[in-house]
Amino acid sequence: MIGADKTTSIEAAVSQIKDGNTVMIGGFGVPGTPFTLIEELVRQGQSGLTVIKNDSNMPGMGVDRLLENGQVAKLIVSHIGLNPNAVRMMNEKVLEVEFCAQGILAERIRCAGAGLHGFLTDIGIDTDLANDKTTTEIDGKTLLVEKALSADFALIHADRADPFGNLIYVGTARNFNPLMAMAADHTLAETETLVAVGDLRPEETHTPGPFVDGVVFLPKLSEYYGVVER
Repeated sequence: MIGADKTTSIEAAVSQIKDGNTVMIGGFGVPGTPFTLIEELVRQGQSGLTVIKNDSNMPGMGVDRLLENGQVAKLIVSHIGLNPNAVRMMNEKVLEVEFCAQGILAERIRCAGAGLHGFLTDIGIDTDLANDKTTTEIDGKTLLVEKALSADFALIHADRADPFGNLIYVGTARNFNPLMAMAADHTLAETETLVAVGDLRPEETHTPGPFVDGVVFLPKLSEYYGVVER
């Protein structure tokens, strides 16, 4: 209902994720990555996960913590070049990696949030990125069919939130988070600041509350969050 309080403990929020689920994780490198939610997922240990993220973070942080713990079966990313652990696991065939050009990855996620099944593009034609993908022809031009990309859960990081789940991001943390919040069946948001309903101006809100299912307030921030300046 309108005005419902969606605040929850981090333990309860993350416990909804089950073995084998597909989980979107917001962030572009450090900014916008929900490090605290990830750490709780590491602690709880759900396995066989498919993780969708722009990148695999760097060694010892973020997604790499899930990789180190053996929780990820498949990674859908635009690149893993900053994480030698992910590269090693891929080469050793203990981790399946699907590469997707960054803009295409964002659009596939956006399509899912908009209720579309996919889109057509000429990006990737005649490259390895086109392998096993369906093509079609329009006006004499060959196009790839890029399918929408959805998930069971999205884990995102917000700068400010209210109990209903209205979210505001700061700086470059406003990257994949808004798209992923719309594309998952369940969206769990961690927030640095929790304010009362009505304190966030509608025209400043980046993700409206109806897209958010759980809000976790972070009384203590990870050391990484200070990288994003206000």
